[in-house]
Amino acid sequence: MSWFFLCVGLLVAGYFIYGAFVEKVFGINPKRQTPAFAQTDGVDYVPMSKGRVYLIQLLNIAGVGPIFGPILGALYGPAAMLWIVIGCIFAGAVHDYFSGMLSVRNGGQSIPNLTGKYLGKGAKHFMNAFAIILLLLVGVVFISAPAGLLAKLTGWSMPVFVGIIFCYYLLATIVPVDKIIGRLYPFFGALLVFMSVGLTVALIVSSEHTLLPGVQASDFLSNLNPNDMPLWPALFITIACGAISGFHATQSPLMARCMENESNGRFVFYGAMIGEGIIALIWCAIALSFFGGVEGLNEGMAGNPANVVYEASTGLLGVVGGFMAVLGVIVLPITSGDTAFRSARLILSEFFKLPQNELPKRLILALPLFALGGILTQVDFGIIWRYFGVANQATAVLMLWTASAYLLRHNKLHWICTVPAMFMTTVVISFLLSSATLGAGLPMMVSTVAGIVVTLVVTGLIIVKSKGKGVDNLAEDA
Repeated sequence: MSWFFLCVGLLVAGYFIYGAFVEKVFGINPKRQTPAFAQTDGVDYVPMSKGRVYLIQLLNIAGVGPIFGPILGALYGPAAMLWIVIGCIFAGAVHDYFSGMLSVRNGGQSIPNLTGKYLGKGAKHFMNAFAIILLLLVGVVFISAPAGLLAKLTGWSMPVFVGIIFCYYLLATIVPVDKIIGRLYPFFGALLVFMSVGLTVALIVSSEHTLLPGVQASDFLSNLNPNDMPLWPALFITIACGAISGFHATQSPLMARCMENESNGRFVFYGAMIGEGIIALIWCAIALSFFGGVEGLNEGMAGNPANVVYEASTGLLGVVGGFMAVLGVIVLPITSGDTAFRSARLILSEFFKLPQNELPKRLILALPLFALGGILTQVDFGIIWRYFGVANQATAVLMLWTASAYLLRHNKLHWICTVPAMFMTTVVISFLLSSATLGAGLPMMVSTVAGIVVTLVVTGLIIVKSKGKGVDNLAEDA
């Protein structure tokens, strides 16, 4: 039990200590007018309070990733919890903070435009395509997962719930951000709190289950996977959102358009990622505890993490409490899926330079996105999830390099972004080269060495290119 609370305590300490350090390196300006006021349009640029923006940001980023990912990651043992803590503090929360604050400094622009500004036009075009693909995958994953859980709860047909969720997503994508998202999220947030706190307390007081039974310090550095799956680099792809997620870079600009003051940035962006890390820790601990370890988890999961969610929720909280907890899990992907399509619409609007203050113009971009999303729902969920994981972490890599280039140009401590960027670049390249299903299927040693070499080359190029440009023509984001 003490291991779990130690991990939670480290995340909270990370927010106050390292989060404050990251904020100091960035250099906030509380007197600077934010896009919420400078570009108010009543649709996407709408000033909202600090607490409201934080809650929306948390629900935007916390889809099924910090639940399904940690459950799948738990098959490796407590090492998954160690990565959640370290990754969240030093990579994920830093990634989220800069994706949000750079957007604030650049008029609420989306990630492709930010990447283009700091890494060049080639990177911008690549990120435009990559971000749209990722957001479509996210939207589809976050339709299929909640629809499946709702079908399991009610006994209704899954396609019925797919249709209902699709209709909600379309509505939430085109109406002003404060009309649906801003009003429903407080209720959804209450469900999220009930799910997180309720399951943790129930597990602690349970007479049948022990929180992290038999875990030793050495287990945090061991691979306990019962299927003999290699920990490197798969664990860092599997836990796609609980430690670091490129999807968040597409979401942070939504709240960058609504934040009232730069001083709120650490709480909203860094803090929301810490909140997601705690959710990930809860589900990782539940997965390891409810089934008595990795062997029981592997059997109980039966290849689908949704089975763990359902069995653990009803087993710990009973029928009624379990129903409420599963609803809380269902809410997470729904509150990320709606903003995934909204983000895709805004990225396309920036690319085509199409103002979004009129409803017909929003529909012109939204309807094709939903048509493509509907087609992708027919693809097997497992295939979609694998591609989502890789695309997600590759997007995180590009965002971290974007932030690193920004800090280099302004002669600030770029290593807070460069080091996690180097690590995640190595992870993604090594995974793609070693994976037999998604990549080249090369031996792990060859793939890892190649990943390190590519990372060093990329690091050198970005440092030389960014330092050479200096701070000329960048006064507006200083």
